[in-house]
Amino acid sequence: MAEFSLDLNEEQRDLRDWVHGFAAEVVRPAAAEWDAREETPWPIIQEAAKVGLYGFEFLATCWADPTGLSLPIASEELFWGDAGIGLSIFGTSLAVAAIYGAGTPDQLVEWVPQCFGDVDQPAVAAFCTTEPEAGSDVGSMRSRAVYDEATDEWVLNGQKAYATNGGIAGVHVVTASVEPDLGSRGQAAFVVPPGTPGLTATRKLRKLGLRASHTADVFLDDVRVPGRCLLGGKEALDERLARARTGQRASGQAAMRTFELSRPTVGAQALGVARAAYEYALDYAKERVQFGRPIIENQAVAFALADMKMEIDAARLLVWRASWMGRNNRPFTAGEGSMSKLKAGEVAVSVTDRAVQLLGGAGFLRDHPVERWYRDAKIYTIFEGTSEIQRLVISRAISGMQIR
Repeated sequence: MAEFSLDLNEEQRDLRDWVHGFAAEVVRPAAAEWDAREETPWPIIQEAAKVGLYGFEFLATCWADPTGLSLPIASEELFWGDAGIGLSIFGTSLAVAAIYGAGTPDQLVEWVPQCFGDVDQPAVAAFCTTEPEAGSDVGSMRSRAVYDEATDEWVLNGQKAYATNGGIAGVHVVTASVEPDLGSRGQAAFVVPPGTPGLTATRKLRKLGLRASHTADVFLDDVRVPGRCLLGGKEALDERLARARTGQRASGQAAMRTFELSRPTVGAQALGVARAAYEYALDYAKERVQFGRPIIENQAVAFALADMKMEIDAARLLVWRASWMGRNNRPFTAGEGSMSKLKAGEVAVSVTDRAVQLLGGAGFLRDHPVERWYRDAKIYTIFEGTSEIQRLVISRAISGMQIR
């Protein structure tokens, strides 16, 4: 009988310690500054590139881990340092995942290096799918892609909302409808190369949290891209559309396929935020003296910290299970990917809220980082599928019914 173990292997422990060291020495000391500036921390992205933490080689190494745990381990540690800076470093990976998941080998070779740039001049990439009228309802996407046979080009028009790295990215990966009558089954993903005319982002959006990560609306006005920029190629798209027209079940559409694979990693990011807040609150409770003794000696405080620790560990197990399943091509028959993101996101919100409460008035001040973690945590119940959408995915999976 095969031995079962939750122990990390040597490579995973080394990865954890390496990323944690970078987060502790480079990211966390700069977090408050870049949060206040609300600017992309290019110097830190460059430093991450120099040490090998930013680039496709790093992602490929993580993805090659047969357990699937390397990327969530790295994500938790980096986001323990700071979520805004962490997303500035890892935000490119969503566009890369879309290329990797839907693209051909030639497209992977051509576009992925351009997503990252080089060590001396790093670049970022953006995955653009959400729209003002199509967030959770991906099937309502209004952006259109029309094929021009005369020039072998696709012409893209529409608007994308809340795009991480939108406008400042070199490579934009954009989802659009090529056959609106088919809903989400009639969508495809396209690479928009650097400097392509017609793609603009008017302003950087100001946010509650993740302020060091750039977010913007992206506008597509007769954006023409070569035929080779259709991820997967036109032949594969035509075959998929033909199956959809006859009512055959599709293997998945562009945006949701990317999100399904990324949800456990997003859950790991939320874990990093939650763990940072828990550890800070624990240390504070040991040191803060009231009525002649540390406040952790009060049962109410100690129990709150016990619950925080328990919930973080429970969420991590869900993240690790979903990550293992995704890496080993095990189907999410009960919405396991959504479970991991849902639980971790809601744990991040509850743990950071409790951390602020345990610090009292001090927790409300910028003198302590818990208020920043409290602001950062909220996004994890919203982006890449709200908590309500995750519950919908899970309920449909366990019931086999089209719950609305």
